[in-house]
Amino acid sequence: MNNVLKCFLPILAIILLLPSCTTSKTTVSTTVDLSKYEYASVINNDTYHIPAELMEYEIQLFDAVASSRLKLVNDMRIHELTPRQKEELLLVKYGVSNDNSETIVIVNFIDYMTGRPVASCRGAFGLGIDQGSDLKGAIKRVAKQIADTFPPKK
Repeated sequence: MNNVLKCFLPILAIILLLPSCTTSKTTVSTTVDLSKYEYASVINNDTYHIPAELMEYEIQLFDAVASSRLKLVNDMRIHELTPRQKEELLLVKYGVSNDNSETIVIVNFIDYMTGRPVASCRGAFGLGIDQGSDLKGAIKRVAKQIADTFPPKK
């Protein structure tokens, strides 16, 4: 019994350490003040769609943006915003990539007025056992990155 435990303990340690090998991070433009942004609109048009097999996770991606201080605005209602609100608006694009070892979710924030990317949040998770679980883990990590990047105002 003791030999079996000695054999499985290193394997268990490797399995527990694997998710920590993938990195979640945020990159922010050094010339932009993120505190000025109040609104976000997730781009959802004919040229930009999430793959069909990932549609069920789109709710979690929207929730990830909603977990920040940014107020969500439907992309079809942007024209109703005032010029000042449009200056405080970020467009949101997201992408998902997965392979056998990890899943990565990237959410990019783009200034509406200039088209300039101002922040990119990356969530990565990988056990390599189940891509659905890896995707959920990556979304949780990107949600934390977004909330840390756009925290509630005090």
